[in-house]
Amino acid sequence: MTVLLQIGRRPPEEPRRPGTAPPAATPAPPGASAEVKVFRSAHGAHLFVADGSRVYDVPEAVAARLERWTAVPDGSPEGLAAELDLPLWGGAPRIDGTPAEPPPLASISLNVMQACNLSCGHCYADEGRFGGSARAMPRGTAFAAVDRLLAEAAPGADVVVGFMGGEPLLARDLVHEVVAYATRAGAAAGNPVRFALTTNLTTVRPEDARLFAEHPFTVTVSLDGDRAGHDALRKAPGGASAYDRLRAGLDVLARHGRPRHLGARVSVTPYTGRLLDVLEHGIGLGFDEVGFAAVVSAPDPAYEITAETFRGFLERMVECGETALRELSAGRRYPFGNFQTALREIHRGTHRPYPCGAGAGYLSASAEGGLYACHRLVDDPAFAMGTVAEGSDRNLRQRHLADRHVDRAEPCRSCWARYLCGGGCYHEVSRRGRPGCDYIRGWLAFCLRAYVELTQSAPDFFAQPAPNPAVSTVSTV
Repeated sequence: MTVLLQIGRRPPEEPRRPGTAPPAATPAPPGASAEVKVFRSAHGAHLFVADGSRVYDVPEAVAARLERWTAVPDGSPEGLAAELDLPLWGGAPRIDGTPAEPPPLASISLNVMQACNLSCGHCYADEGRFGGSARAMPRGTAFAAVDRLLAEAAPGADVVVGFMGGEPLLARDLVHEVVAYATRAGAAAGNPVRFALTTNLTTVRPEDARLFAEHPFTVTVSLDGDRAGHDALRKAPGGASAYDRLRAGLDVLARHGRPRHLGARVSVTPYTGRLLDVLEHGIGLGFDEVGFAAVVSAPDPAYEITAETFRGFLERMVECGETALRELSAGRRYPFGNFQTALREIHRGTHRPYPCGAGAGYLSASAEGGLYACHRLVDDPAFAMGTVAEGSDRNLRQRHLADRHVDRAEPCRSCWARYLCGGGCYHEVSRRGRPGCDYIRGWLAFCLRAYVELTQSAPDFFAQPAPNPAVSTVSTV
């Protein structure tokens, strides 16, 4: 028998609902390369198995045979497993292609102010207007959205209320009122409530900082580099420096109250400089986490990362990842969000058929009280999911999950990375398709190698509690 060492933890078997039939035998994948990925690290050859996101050490001879098979398949996965004595296939799959049922709601974001005090050409939200007019959410609508979340949440489960925009702190009075209301309502319903807010931090006041510190808040700040890089993309009224105002906002948080988790999200455009410089600048500002997101869909296409520019983006991301690997291996803190999130998901054996919880356990409420799959899809009728007054539409949520299961999408179903990627952001795919697939595979292949090496150099990293960034989070990819 070939001895395999599985790295990390095997994901738990998911209990099947009573009264449902067991899944059929594992179907043959659409292509051999969709089932496995051979990769190498400083410690030898390894095998990633898509179903269950399992990682194994394998002898070099086995790795070479697997590489030949993925390039030119000569038989079934089961036949190859028998030939090589690999107990990897057979039995019930962890993901069988059945669309998920809509779960109870776990989080809702409120677009409390669909307007912004900055003008940014790369903003997917069109300064919060989403192609319409600037508007604010009425108090009654915001409270009704909280009530809707609690009404459709699982009994006793933690829930998250997020504040989005535009710039949500332009509606600070409403934000404060909703936090007080949701805390009381959650306690009465038996659902502890956490909060999340995404902001440019240019208008934060001491009372906001105290609110963030007194309640379980995740605050994510939009950051695009140092002063020159940030101000090149974010225009403040009257020619003022948006970066200087952000730094003043950080000082307000330092003096009056810091949230439990303070992250920075960098929107990467063709104009963004060296990512490692941006990353280290953000870490130097004291953020708990700094992560990157490529701008794939923007009102002005000049700000979009294209299939061609994704190649350079991958090189710069890997440079950041190599730095993070060195620092973490040496036992030093290095909060590169994309890297740490990816490694923790690989360690857990994350294997999901969707990119995120949008349309499933997470919905977003527009200023008028419509429910949408997520905060990036507000006012898009193709992703409407009901209203806060009448409730989420289970049929629409079910159709969303059925249509977008990764095993039903092309080219996703033929990709080894499908259960780590989940098929890509719904907003970006609906606007631009999937120009970043090669980037995602390249980044995840690097993360697999880095994962193996970090388990050897700093295994205690994976025993540390992961940050819980609630609604606004840094993507795995």
